[in-house]
Amino acid sequence: MRRPVAFVTAVVLFVEAVGIVLVNGILATVADNQSMSLAGMDPDAMVTGTWVMGGVSGVLLVLCGLIPLLAGIRDRAPGRFGRIALIACAVVHGVLGALAVGLIGWAAFAFLMAVLALIVLTLVAFDRRGPQDTAAGPGGAPAAV
Repeated sequence: MRRPVAFVTAVVLFVEAVGIVLVNGILATVADNQSMSLAGMDPDAMVTGTWVMGGVSGVLLVLCGLIPLLAGIRDRAPGRFGRIALIACAVVHGVLGALAVGLIGWAAFAFLMAVLALIVLTLVAFDRRGPQDTAAGPGGAPAAV
């Protein structure tokens, strides 16, 4: 069951990356069309900042999506860097979920918590041993059942 969970997690993170870039693109377009500024800041800086934030967020989500994809293909747990990146991604989704309840609504909260659950399930579904080590006990003897 761990491989399908890893693949679903990867696909959801890839779709979320596209969604984040699209939302930030729409926000940048609206800010540009209305010459919006925040506390007297240059409107062009707002537009550029929105595009950069969307691009960086999208790239980070794609990179986080590659980790469970590779784990699913290899049928091995992510390495140290991969686990740290997925934990950071899970923390960000938890914080954004808490903010989304008040700012956007329960549907956004439910989506972010579902993604958080998939990331955590991916992390705990893979143990640190390789797939060939699961059938043998200590010293290469068959594991006791």
